[in-house]
Amino acid sequence: MPDYEPTSRRPIAAIFRRTANTAVRFCLTSGISPDAISYASIVAAIGAALCFWKSFQYPPLLIIAPFLCFLRLWFNMLDGMVAVAAGKASLRGEIVNDLPDRLSDVIIFVGVAHSGWLHNPMLGYWAAIFALLTAYVGLFGQAIGAGRQFGGLMSKPWRMVAVALGSWLTWLLPSLSQAPNRFTIFDWTCLLIIAGCVQTIVIRLKGILRSLRKDSSVV
Repeated sequence: MPDYEPTSRRPIAAIFRRTANTAVRFCLTSGISPDAISYASIVAAIGAALCFWKSFQYPPLLIIAPFLCFLRLWFNMLDGMVAVAAGKASLRGEIVNDLPDRLSDVIIFVGVAHSGWLHNPMLGYWAAIFALLTAYVGLFGQAIGAGRQFGGLMSKPWRMVAVALGSWLTWLLPSLSQAPNRFTIFDWTCLLIIAGCVQTIVIRLKGILRSLRKDSSVV
């Protein structure tokens, strides 16, 4: 479908798009497909999860893991840019672009859950569940014709920022994450992400309802 144009694209600041301009040209001249970049984002997420998983034994990994989370985000941005620039955007591409995002969220939060830095590891799993619900509501708007929703405090990039801050603070202040029977920095980070996801879900649902009310075809 060479004439296909994505109807809903995540708003990305120009300064971040510029970081990928050279990479887009390289991918176009080298014939690297957008699908390969999407799959690379999963590899970056797996790397981040492994770093979190082993970080209790090797705390310096807490410094490295967030950069892999950000690399995952960069690949998520790059695949769409390459698809549009190469004229390869398609409905199939929408699936390949979005599904790795959801897998990456789960993989990273499972790594956090099993890092050994949480007093309650289940919070990592709940963060993964709410991350999926947040993305689902955004896609739900697009599915019923109300447009993809990107609003709210805890969208995908901000979830990764929260994880990064929690990771770096844990490395800087390990004593706050090693005391027994007390919530750790990562516990509070996951709770913040869960609360932010709830707010984001509400905002996106409101956006969907507003869009539907504006549609004169909706009774």
